[in-house]
Amino acid sequence: MREGAHGGRIAAYPAEESSRVATRRPPGPFRDRPRRVGRKSTTREPIIQEPESYEPGDTVDSTSEATRRDAGVTESARANRGWWDRNADEYQVEHGTFLGDDRFVWGPEGLDEVEAELLGPLEELKDKDVLEIGAGAGQCARWLAAQGARPVALDLSHRQLQHALRIGGSFPLVCADASALPFADGSFDLACSAYGALPFVADPRLVLREVRRVLRPGGRFVFSVTHPIRWAFPDEPGPEGLSVSSSYFDRTPYVEQDEQGRAVYVEHHRTLGDRVRDVVASGFRLVDLVEPEWPAWNTSEWGGWSPLRGSLLPGTAIFVCERD
Repeated sequence: MREGAHGGRIAAYPAEESSRVATRRPPGPFRDRPRRVGRKSTTREPIIQEPESYEPGDTVDSTSEATRRDAGVTESARANRGWWDRNADEYQVEHGTFLGDDRFVWGPEGLDEVEAELLGPLEELKDKDVLEIGAGAGQCARWLAAQGARPVALDLSHRQLQHALRIGGSFPLVCADASALPFADGSFDLACSAYGALPFVADPRLVLREVRRVLRPGGRFVFSVTHPIRWAFPDEPGPEGLSVSSSYFDRTPYVEQDEQGRAVYVEHHRTLGDRVRDVVASGFRLVDLVEPEWPAWNTSEWGGWSPLRGSLLPGTAIFVCERD
């Protein structure tokens, strides 16, 4: 089932070589998705011993250009792999304490799987094989392991998985593209993704069909993404983020590119209807669509998320899908 994946090691599968061009931080949600404060990370400065060939350079590049243009499957994967490899350290230093080591939160609003039980009742997670896609440092997978499940944490970024290795855990870490999952058919009971992969792929149906393939009959896939309505508004937490600035129906990707026009970060937009059609066309049955409300206890501002905007606009959409 988990060929090449072993607890305590990162199993890497062949992928496009990532660009080394540094970028400024994008406005997208995955970078700044907050988690409800839980158990604190025990390592505030996540220092990892570097091989000599690793040259992260500056994580911010003021010369990168933000634009809207087409970006295909290969270009998007290469750009986003490179961006996360370069920016994983900064992300973990900036957000590691707030994220904790073993929380499972679906989005900026702070909806916790302990309360939501979107994957199913907590007592039924024991002994389930679970695939987390876009796992980052493996916080959700670590929480699943604590419930008695057998998680596998998969991410496109090798550097993010190094942070999962730093924090620790006995579950396998796999570095691979979500559109080509390196697992046999019917390997998992459940799959999940909290702001991972789907906002960043040019063809989400490739990912959805792969997830369905590796799920067993009756398996459930739950994934969260930025609520599609947010695409029409500026990515600002204050009043300036409350006025429509672009068309909700414009699917042209957001791209940051270097001086040679090479994409160094890509984020793709799908309308709510697109997401539903993608799920159904990929062979899933949509059983729930959750739009978490912003809770009174959450006073944080992360990127374009804030109590002001959260009280007026949905920020996250969570799709609960099942394979018949």
